[in-house]
Amino acid sequence: MPVIELHLIAGYDDDAKARLGRGLTDAVRQVVPAPPEAITVMMTEHAPADWMRGGERRAPAPALPDPETLVRGFLAAMEARDLETARRCIADGFEMRFPGAAPMHRLEELVAWAAPRYRFVRKTIEATETAITGGATAVWIHGTLSGEWPDGTAFEGIRFVDRFLLEGGLIARQDVWNDIAERRASGDAGA
Repeated sequence: MPVIELHLIAGYDDDAKARLGRGLTDAVRQVVPAPPEAITVMMTEHAPADWMRGGERRAPAPALPDPETLVRGFLAAMEARDLETARRCIADGFEMRFPGAAPMHRLEELVAWAAPRYRFVRKTIEATETAITGGATAVWIHGTLSGEWPDGTAFEGIRFVDRFLLEGGLIARQDVWNDIAERRASGDAGA
């Protein structure tokens, strides 16, 4: 039964500590074949006055936002075409890659690129998976698309997968795969 002992500077809220505990449990399970209930994570908090690094007292860094919550918020803002809110979720140098399109770096580029393809699109998210990769966090979201073609005909049930790469608590890259071009070419609006 693995036991992890973690020392934290006091100041992280309960949500951040719960996410940290789940993340450490998942990290152990990638190496040790133990069920989650067999892994113990113990956190000890220390007052800022009770520790030093480099001979100086330090304050804890703020917790990063929950990656899944950030990505879902970004997608909701994009669906509502609330570009200002969506922009707060992305990092400098942000890159988007969509099927059949050159890389885009500005949200307005995506809106312009999508305009002749569909009036609007909505995502029904079926699953979300989060993983640490190198120094970044990858969030995979998959499900189905629904919306309207430019002529107003409705479509639904189109598969999609989005992969987001987060660095420093912001979205640095979005890669998109979906069957929208195939469905549109076939003239099938979906069932």
